[in-house]
Amino acid sequence: MNDTAFVPLPAAEIERLAACFPERTVAIGEGAQVSVRECGTAENGRLPLVCLHGIGSGAASWLDTAILLSPRTRVIAWDAPGYGQSDPLPMDAPRAIDYAKRLHLLLDALGVPRCVLVGHSLGALMAAAALRDAAAQGRHAALVLISPAQGYGAPARADDRERVRTQRLESLDRLGVAGIAAQRSSRLVSEHASPVTRAWVRWTMAQLHEGGYRQAVELLCNGDLLADLPPAAPVQVACGDLDAVTPPAACAEVALRCGVALQTIARAGHASHVEQPAAVADLLARALDGVGA
Repeated sequence: MNDTAFVPLPAAEIERLAACFPERTVAIGEGAQVSVRECGTAENGRLPLVCLHGIGSGAASWLDTAILLSPRTRVIAWDAPGYGQSDPLPMDAPRAIDYAKRLHLLLDALGVPRCVLVGHSLGALMAAAALRDAAAQGRHAALVLISPAQGYGAPARADDRERVRTQRLESLDRLGVAGIAAQRSSRLVSEHASPVTRAWVRWTMAQLHEGGYRQAVELLCNGDLLADLPPAAPVQVACGDLDAVTPPAACAEVALRCGVALQTIARAGHASHVEQPAAVADLLARALDGVGA
């Protein structure tokens, strides 16, 4: 359904993004680059926060959460391979570990030896794989999964896998990126979302690149989050109490696998970090407080 409450994202918001959470590209070797946004400084022994976005989003989605956390630590958000100015991965159907290895090359280039890793939605698959990467053991002091996508890679989900792949790719072919943003963005927020919040979610989704989105669809269809859990690090699992994409019941299954209680974010849909940034910032601040440098 199209978002009937749609209003264009005000130019002042784009200016605020550029001023408060600026974008830059980072060469990571192998002739590739990754675009990141960051703010804040990791001082007094605090670890940086590294934030991974979902399939229909990008680094810019973390803007308000990052601003709130910037007095406490350095906040880094990447555009996943094939998003923003980030080069895509070389294979047509990358696995979660392929995204994780690209992430670790980025952290090497940024001089980040240890961090708290945050994965939202599809980013949860990448984040869990990052903790499983044998080449990066000990790099991630804690993991926070927000509205984690489980993926459809488990053998029992074969029928769902083919259905989701077909629906996603047919929608892309039929509607294009702009049409997907118009059709799907309203599902990522609750009825309580403000017009500007809705505009942010739609604007961010409209920045997708077709090739990167196709690769991400393959990750969604072939990934199996539960197979990579629990991680060998402290973990928190949260979701919006009104999340219609990865509902609380599905997120509770992830939390149970990790042996922790699900934390719900009040009056929030799937994109809780956009809709309720103060609550998400508080969650991430607690995760920082629970780990040492």
